[in-house]
Amino acid sequence: MRALVVLGSVLTFLSVFAIWTERQALNTDDWVSTSGRLIQNEKIREAVGNYLVDQLYENVDVEKELKEILPGETKQLAGPVSGGLRQVAGDGADQVLQSSTAQELWKSANRTTHEQLLDVLEEKEGTVATEEGKVTLNLASLVTNLADQVGIGASLAEKLPPDAGQVTILRSDQLKTAQDVVVAVKGLALILSLLTLLCFGAAIYLSRDGRWVTVLFCGIGLVSAGFAVIVVREISGGIVVGQLVDEESVKPAAEAAWSIGTSLMISIATTVIVIGVLFGVAGWLASPTGSARSTRRFLAPALGEHPAYAYALLAIIVGIYFISAPTQNLRSFLTTLIIAGLAAFGIHELRKQSAEEFPDADFGEFFGRTKERVVGAVKDANIGERASKLRLPEMRKPDSEAPTTEVVPADADDARLARLERLATLHEKGVLSDEELAAEKKRVLND
Repeated sequence: MRALVVLGSVLTFLSVFAIWTERQALNTDDWVSTSGRLIQNEKIREAVGNYLVDQLYENVDVEKELKEILPGETKQLAGPVSGGLRQVAGDGADQVLQSSTAQELWKSANRTTHEQLLDVLEEKEGTVATEEGKVTLNLASLVTNLADQVGIGASLAEKLPPDAGQVTILRSDQLKTAQDVVVAVKGLALILSLLTLLCFGAAIYLSRDGRWVTVLFCGIGLVSAGFAVIVVREISGGIVVGQLVDEESVKPAAEAAWSIGTSLMISIATTVIVIGVLFGVAGWLASPTGSARSTRRFLAPALGEHPAYAYALLAIIVGIYFISAPTQNLRSFLTTLIIAGLAAFGIHELRKQSAEEFPDADFGEFFGRTKERVVGAVKDANIGERASKLRLPEMRKPDSEAPTTEVVPADADDARLARLERLATLHEKGVLSDEELAAEKKRVLND
């Protein structure tokens, strides 16, 4: 059982990365959504804007274009204007990339490139060959859009060379390796997810004695795996950015890209942590602790008389998840069904345990016991308050000139008896002499 719990925790850790890879790298819609968030980041927009300006001036003779636009003698100013225009274009690139038109062009370019990449990785017919081709992100439309914004792009699209604004994603010598990786990763998320749940399910099934402890440790394993993913993501981020980026000026954009690109990984890890917490709650609910026992006593009537309500609530929760989940595939469908099955099994076991412990429990008994506890607590509070009023003031010697102040008791007989007992105790301790005891007793009885 312990080996199964440990193995399930390790598989959970690996499953998170497999699921993230499948959804982020191999799902075009998810990648386009991520690319949209990338271009909305200020640091990334700045880096992309600088790249577009560089591409514009490297591939187009802007001074010549200005000479054709400027009238008469002002053509001589084309050189200085070209330099100033580059500064203007650099400052305005961020505003250009914030426009809806530019962002749609960005997402469209990313969608086209990702589809091309998947075709190559899946070795579909008619795609780029791994020996002589490469996959590129075509940002030429954004270069043209930027030129239009600064006023020199009327016929720029025809003058741009084919390689303008082309960002190489994978070269031909890398594609074969990428194809092998895809073959290994594809379907791994489904296999690891199912193996994880099967390990935990087998461990819980085999632990007939103290099953609640196994469920609790399954929850701890899931939570630990989720936090481990978050830690590894933070550590590996610095390594990846350091390996891929040489220029310090670009590192902020690379760090932002890593953070956004792996945000889905954090979301998956958080889901694992939440599931782990639910496992922990289930383990506590089945434990022999006083709080868990009281909870089972409260739930026993509902589970015993109306079990269909509990299963219906579980079905509603699963249905809401299926409706609200952003993506649905075979992996998520089967994973959800297995978790729902474990939850249904947990309800069955809880119902069985509650029936054995509290066979005659009903809501009236629970609320009656609660009422008795409240009434008892109120009585105890009243008795304590009443006893505090019956305490004698501190004894003083007879020659004391300070006036004696007494609290009028609610019940004279009880107060008199309590005071006499107090006098006897003080006399036994030697606080009062025989004469003082006699005098105080006389005064109490006279009162």
